[in-house]
Amino acid sequence: MKTAVRLGLALLFAGSMLFYVQAILVPYQERDAEIHDRPRGNLSDLYPRWLGARELLLHGRDPYSHEVTREIQIGYYGRTLDPTRPEDPKDEVRFAYPVFVTFLLAPTVGLPFDFVQTAFLWLLVLLTAASVLLWLDFLRWRPSGAGVLFAVLLTVGSFPVVQGVKLQQLSLLVGFLLALSAALLVRGRLFISGTVMAIAMIKPQLVIPVAGWLLIWAISNWRRRRTWALGFGLTLLVLLAASEWLLPGWITRFRDATIAYRAYASGISLLDTLLSPIVGKLVTALLILVVFVLCWRFRKFSESQSEFQRSTALVLTSTVVIVPMIAPYNQILLLPSLLFVARLWPRLSSQSRLTRALSIAACGLIAWPWLATTALTLLSVITPAEQVQRAWTVPLFSSLFIPLLVVALQLVAFETQEQKKPDSA
Repeated sequence: MKTAVRLGLALLFAGSMLFYVQAILVPYQERDAEIHDRPRGNLSDLYPRWLGARELLLHGRDPYSHEVTREIQIGYYGRTLDPTRPEDPKDEVRFAYPVFVTFLLAPTVGLPFDFVQTAFLWLLVLLTAASVLLWLDFLRWRPSGAGVLFAVLLTVGSFPVVQGVKLQQLSLLVGFLLALSAALLVRGRLFISGTVMAIAMIKPQLVIPVAGWLLIWAISNWRRRRTWALGFGLTLLVLLAASEWLLPGWITRFRDATIAYRAYASGISLLDTLLSPIVGKLVTALLILVVFVLCWRFRKFSESQSEFQRSTALVLTSTVVIVPMIAPYNQILLLPSLLFVARLWPRLSSQSRLTRALSIAACGLIAWPWLATTALTLLSVITPAEQVQRAWTVPLFSSLFIPLLVVALQLVAFETQEQKKPDSA
């Protein structure tokens, strides 16, 4: 009976989140855009990458060029952006990815984008569901079949994932690649794990921290772990060399596109937003130092030990906090930490007062979006749509605080856990 209730709640929460995005959030955005004369095209985050890849591979054009950027804007927004219009979006949707992302998109460049968009949407759903299974494998956790289904439904039905799928965001693809790399690593497939991690570098800002941690881990036992570093390094070298052959001088263009992106996208981190830019940067530096010290302490632990797994999850969660961009879909990187917390919940909730308080607070913040979307879904039955749409921000109240609470909980849990020795292997 308990299992049926849990699965029923998971379905209710996932369904209410989908309803919220499709029937409340999107209609509000459409109405707001119409009032302020903001352009709306396909609004697919895949489109700039797909069009840039098509123009480069089929026509030999520079995807970073202003000409291709204007064509991207026509598809993404429906027209080019006009800097004289104050209500126009600031995001220029440039091709701000490494050239080697085109290798992943190469099979699609000859297809109509409408088909590619739909196929990629469903692919992201499947890959995200698979990510749950891969992270469970990485954590060496074997919950019941109902428990796995519960985790999959809540993950796919969370706002970060629904938003990412709706936008066709490559962060979800990167999240899958990281999960695959981690699962391969704990199964002893070090070279392939490193190769997959290198492919995930299509979004370097999300991958560099965890790749750096794993390089430290590999160097600490080079004789046994060098295969991971070789897989990562050789694959990345091949991708960079192939990109240079395809578009000579692309690194400079990519750098310029990245700088421009940070300028028009107001590249500030979650900490900068909550604490002010100066205090946020100080806390960011402190967090990086603390995470580095913890990772250094556990660098000799093997991939099968919980200290290594928790360090990896902590690095990914910290990345969400410090990356100079606030985007809920990047919270897919929280998944291994959330699974770890769920696994250790009985222990965490019975430890110190601080740990219990953080555990309860994190649980409340994580549950809030589903509780709010469920309430809005029920309210929409008896309330006019426009009135319900005015409450579109309510489910997002906890979004900024979830990564911070999860990081804090992990740091406290690290200090209260029983100290072990690394495996001798």
